[in-house]
Amino acid sequence: MERLRICVVCHPTQGGSGILATELGKAMAARGHQVHFVSHTRPFRLPDDTPNVHFHKVRISDYPLFRYPPYSIALAGKLTELMQEQHFDVLHIHYAIPHAVSAFLSHEILKERAPKILVTMHGTDVTVVGAEQELKAVTGFVLGNCDALTAVSEALKTASVEVFGLERAIDVIPNFVDIARFTPAKRSGPGRRALAPHGEPLIGHMSNFRAVKRVGDVIDVFRRVRATLPARLVLIGDGPMLSEARCRLAEAGLDGDVMETGAIQNVEDILPQLDVFLLPSQTESFGLAALEAMASGVPCVTTNAGGLPEVIRDGVEGYTRTVGDTAAMAEAVQAILTDAALHERLGAAARTRAETAFALDKIVDRYEAVYRQLSAASGGGAGPTG
Repeated sequence: MERLRICVVCHPTQGGSGILATELGKAMAARGHQVHFVSHTRPFRLPDDTPNVHFHKVRISDYPLFRYPPYSIALAGKLTELMQEQHFDVLHIHYAIPHAVSAFLSHEILKERAPKILVTMHGTDVTVVGAEQELKAVTGFVLGNCDALTAVSEALKTASVEVFGLERAIDVIPNFVDIARFTPAKRSGPGRRALAPHGEPLIGHMSNFRAVKRVGDVIDVFRRVRATLPARLVLIGDGPMLSEARCRLAEAGLDGDVMETGAIQNVEDILPQLDVFLLPSQTESFGLAALEAMASGVPCVTTNAGGLPEVIRDGVEGYTRTVGDTAAMAEAVQAILTDAALHERLGAAARTRAETAFALDKIVDRYEAVYRQLSAASGGGAGPTG
């Protein structure tokens, strides 16, 4: 089939939207398509030497007049420049704020010379940030006027309709996981000993450590579990709430039972060593971190917020509990850690769920189909003008 040229705009951080955008682009590149990433920094999971992948840096003005750099305008300018220079079949926007607005402005400048725009909503871009009064009208306008719109869960689709009153087609395409990269086969004695020298059970949390992740609840659940069981906590990632987490652990006298990995690339080597994965978020449109743990054969204890129940079925692959109910979450963690048969059953079901519902190839096929539909609708895209 004809190779595509795809321009991807995403946040470069370790949050779910940036990771999904990067992994999707890498998967498309592995299929022989040309993928161009555009952001102010190289995406976190994008190696420098990835075949068929190109990175374009958005340079931001530091003119002293501006209290906040005008990134949206700089991004629109960069997109306009790129699309004048070369042909793209589709422009894929991940996370509506501010990327969809910049893409729309660029499209208005180039008109018929611009490729079709696909916007993928990831969660807080529409339910939190995009819903803010100052941004709601603009966000709703661009979501209503892009060429195709997808959401990563049914819950997010419903929320976006409620927030913006959208009356248009929204295709639900869930997040995916590379089941060859994230696998229980990577669980090992040396790997576990590096995290738990004395063989203690391992409870893990991975996120961008923002307020919505309720990192304080992670600490409270761990505190409750440690009152009855020996265990260690593994914190994967980095972000603004990590320093507060350290303080709370120290206050509880638990800082000696914690392993911090920081923001690392090889999370697939850490996750399989865990015994339970904990994600007590205030809201999650999907829960990509939990899915990567599931693919690694790790039972999950999460909240029942947003799209999480679409990924983890309560009592099947793990447990979902009410937001803020750390006592119930701690009880679920304790049950998994003290019942070997239960742990084995939940872990095996988690792996099966990842394989059957969220495997990379199946989901990437769906995105590629959308790309081809948009490319065909635009007559194969427009060529360079100069």
